[in-house]
Amino acid sequence: MTAKQGKVMGPVDYLMIRFPGNKFTGKIAPELIDLEKKGIIRVIDLVMILKDTNGKLMIIEANNLEGEAGAAYRELAKRTDEWFSEGDIEALAMSLPKNTSAGLLLFENIWAIKFKEALLEADAELIDMGRIPPESIVKAEKQLKAKGGA
Repeated sequence: MTAKQGKVMGPVDYLMIRFPGNKFTGKIAPELIDLEKKGIIRVIDLVMILKDTNGKLMIIEANNLEGEAGAAYRELAKRTDEWFSEGDIEALAMSLPKNTSAGLLLFENIWAIKFKEALLEADAELIDMGRIPPESIVKAEKQLKAKGGA
């Protein structure tokens, strides 16, 4: 398929962000909104997971949030769909300790679409992809400097 034959999507990633002590607020929402406005990402799904002190799990879609957090995420929630299945969410939530909440975010990397279209037009094929945590890069840079490199 060439870029002209259909809508091209950027790579889709997910993040799970933990909030120990169930201290979830709307403080991250403005940055997500800004990233969307700049055309860097498109938020596809946003789910809040709460695990109480007894280990009971509660799942809340962004459009069902209330209070301060609900107000903060209202703009994003208007454009999200429910892509995560309940089974997916429960499997990811298994790693959460009791009395913890998490935000589960699914997003498209809009910034990559033009590059992907160029690859398609050039009949190029993406053969591998990965993500290196920034902490690993910092560690490698320190090791290189210690050896007299970079």
